[in-house]
Amino acid sequence: MLNRQELIEIQAVQYFKSEHNNRKVRELLIKERIVLRCCYTAGYSVVKRCMDVCVSSLVLLLILPVLLLVALLIRLESAGSVLFSQTRIGLNGRPFRFWKFRSMRFDAEQTKSQLMAKVMSNGIRFKLKKDPRITKVGAVIRKFSIDELPQLWNVLIGDMSLVGPRPALPSEVEAYTQSDKQRLGVMPGITCIWQVTGRSDIPFKQQVSLDVQYKLSQSVLHDIKLLLLTIPAVVLGKGAY
Repeated sequence: MLNRQELIEIQAVQYFKSEHNNRKVRELLIKERIVLRCCYTAGYSVVKRCMDVCVSSLVLLLILPVLLLVALLIRLESAGSVLFSQTRIGLNGRPFRFWKFRSMRFDAEQTKSQLMAKVMSNGIRFKLKKDPRITKVGAVIRKFSIDELPQLWNVLIGDMSLVGPRPALPSEVEAYTQSDKQRLGVMPGITCIWQVTGRSDIPFKQQVSLDVQYKLSQSVLHDIKLLLLTIPAVVLGKGAY
């Protein structure tokens, strides 16, 4: 017959064994979740990249006549290169060469400093609603985002994705807070959440918040939804300047 003290000791041993096993179960569950999350992320990245390559290459072939026409109109209106390129900051802070159709006068970068007093978007992103440097052709192609079409090349070569935060200038990234830098953890894209909900009318801080929201909710279906929502956003031209 076991006395009271021996019963207490046996119960204590059983309790600690149970807790030890529970800890092991919890650790296994956590490891399992991590593995599943990694598998999902890797699978999503592969599907996303395949979609980027297929769509960008197909669209570039289909719109080739439009690209040539826009290039001709730009060249006829003003002197300078048809294409405009800049260094932008991509995934994890990696710089890359970013392409657009030129929508401003050839001396736009030289006269930018004169307009800095009118800077918008919390002093981080330089954006003017009525920028005097924009040409007549430039105003049209900016309104309907035609100037962004050369970025399909950036998507094809892997610098950008179809969907993701818009790539920032190095000077903008230098002004980022630690919270703002979260958006650099996602491959930059041609369209994103704030591009289909207001574009440049949305303040910078809200843009960052929406980019972080996208980072936390990435999925193939979400990307397809944003691509479909981009069509009416481009047609309406709201917030584009």
